[in-house]
Amino acid sequence: MNVDRIKRVNELLHREIGEALYHVLRDDEVDLSVVMISHVITHRDLRQARVLVSVRGTEEEQQRVLKRLRRHRADLQAEVMKKVVLKYTPRLQFELDRSVAQGDHILDVLSALDVPPAPEEDAEA
Repeated sequence: MNVDRIKRVNELLHREIGEALYHVLRDDEVDLSVVMISHVITHRDLRQARVLVSVRGTEEEQQRVLKRLRRHRADLQAEVMKKVVLKYTPRLQFELDRSVAQGDHILDVLSALDVPPAPEEDAEA
């Protein structure tokens, strides 16, 4: 399958999964304000799609949200496929994306460094 088409499918699934979260999990005990779909990676044969989810909070909260997502996988998949018509319905696999937390950690480390300002160069030189 064409790379551009896979990219468009990934973007479409990303948007629809985000909307489906609010329809399927609104009555559940999940605070959806801490959940963000960061990436969707669809296999070339459209049979599976990895959904990378970033969850703000402690490790325990992240695992709890991921467990709920996995439990409601079939419902989320059904909701998405009501709006997305593909040759095959990709099976959604939810995984934690820790890149946002790692980026926050790096920014914290950088802000904690005590770096002296660079000396100004003479403008006349």
